[in-house]
Amino acid sequence: MVKYVNGKELEEVIASTNKTVFCDFWANWCGPCRMLAPVFEDVSDKYEGQAVFVKIDIDEEESESAAMKYGITSIPNIIAFKGGKPAANSLGFVPQPVLENFVKENL
Repeated sequence: MVKYVNGKELEEVIASTNKTVFCDFWANWCGPCRMLAPVFEDVSDKYEGQAVFVKIDIDEEESESAAMKYGITSIPNIIAFKGGKPAANSLGFVPQPVLENFVKENL
């Protein structure tokens, strides 16, 4: 299950779990982001309980600071946070098998 968060909530999620947090930085106007959304949702369902999956809309006022903090210059961009820090990222649209491999490698 994917949870939609803002910048402050993202920091709270990262700090409150020992699981890997996969955060999809996206925007509504972004075609590849809309293509990735159902893939990200399916993968989150498959790995529910093993990791935390969140989405953050970079265009929301409360989320711009998070995008700046993590150097988001292109979207979609999924960052895997381990131990409270960015550990890996997946940039652009990827098919489900590729995203699943990214998740498995970063659990």
